[in-house]
Amino acid sequence: MRHNSFFRACAAAATAFFAVPAAGQGTALEVPILYLRQEVDLPPVLSNLDPVPEDLGLAGAEVALKDNQTTGGFLGHDYRLEVVSVAPGEDLASAARMALAGAGFVLVEGSAADVLTVADLPEAQGKLLFNVASGDAALRSDQCRANLLHTLPEDAARTDALMQVLQAKQWRNLALIVGPKPGDAAFAEALRTSARKFGLTIFGEKTWSFDTDLRRAATAELPPFTQDLPDHDVLLLADESDDFGRYVEHNTWLPRPIAGSEGLEGFGWTPVLEQWGAVQLQNRFRDHAERGMQSRDYAAWSAIRAVGEAVTRTGSADPAALRAYMLSDTFQLDGFKGRALTFRHWNGQMRQPIAVANGRALVTLAPVEGFLHQRNETDSLGMDEPESTCTAFGG
Repeated sequence: MRHNSFFRACAAAATAFFAVPAAGQGTALEVPILYLRQEVDLPPVLSNLDPVPEDLGLAGAEVALKDNQTTGGFLGHDYRLEVVSVAPGEDLASAARMALAGAGFVLVEGSAADVLTVADLPEAQGKLLFNVASGDAALRSDQCRANLLHTLPEDAARTDALMQVLQAKQWRNLALIVGPKPGDAAFAEALRTSARKFGLTIFGEKTWSFDTDLRRAATAELPPFTQDLPDHDVLLLADESDDFGRYVEHNTWLPRPIAGSEGLEGFGWTPVLEQWGAVQLQNRFRDHAERGMQSRDYAAWSAIRAVGEAVTRTGSADPAALRAYMLSDTFQLDGFKGRALTFRHWNGQMRQPIAVANGRALVTLAPVEGFLHQRNETDSLGMDEPESTCTAFGG
């Protein structure tokens, strides 16, 4: 395990800043929060134009901590953040065992397997964990855990939002290019499932197999690669590692829009979201992190804000009490998305609108008007209760 210097500095600054008790209050209600990160060695990609921020996710947690303390300072609620970052190849379980003792609330940044490793530890029982980095469907279904909530949208919510937009525009004939990595295959399956769900058809697929430098060869290589795809309204890309997708647009044989992992995308959060008071959050985040807020930042922000909202409303810092409140019909969180954020009681997924946007502008916020649901329109996005096999939540 390591606490690298960057994360140590962030944690120390947060602890020092928020350790001052509220004026005029008695004994502070302590709310210790742990940010547990499994670092990964990112694979090489064709372009380095958009490097992954070193503080991705964590910066959102830090902004939320400040937001919580604004209210908590008046109520005697003392929010503290510890950051534990585990180097690639080092033992996540051992690091988590030591760190879990000091926190009732834990944000876990890692793969689905990493999230389950932490959630299943004996030391994690009685804690409330938040998955802030994995959109894997299994975590919301057969691999759900009672102590685990999800503030990052599942992959299916992103693809459902995209397909609602395409269906509303009557762009119903699709083609698909799938990247070579496991994450690409999983996202491609989510795209296929969402297309069937909303009545769109994928007529042709190709697997990405280039090993040439597309920075120099895209104009020559991509037109013939896409030439034999059946005619389509939109070309879908499954490129979750952000490897080749940027080179496809405007280099296809047919002049068609692209969507999926590039072009028109579904996001938990995007810097181009400006309505519903979102500019306030965008500005606070940019002042703090000196960059735009991304989906993983927003997932961490909403997890800590959910804790803060629950503590404020209940006057308790007991994880079991707060879990029960968050899963109740009473809990609501203002997430700057035009409607209150809540948690699904059957698998712990946070209900939230999905921004469907390109790199420069919001197209719409899903659920799209006209796509109804008998309980909550946001449940038209992602795994609905009848589709989930989660039993840990009593479903």
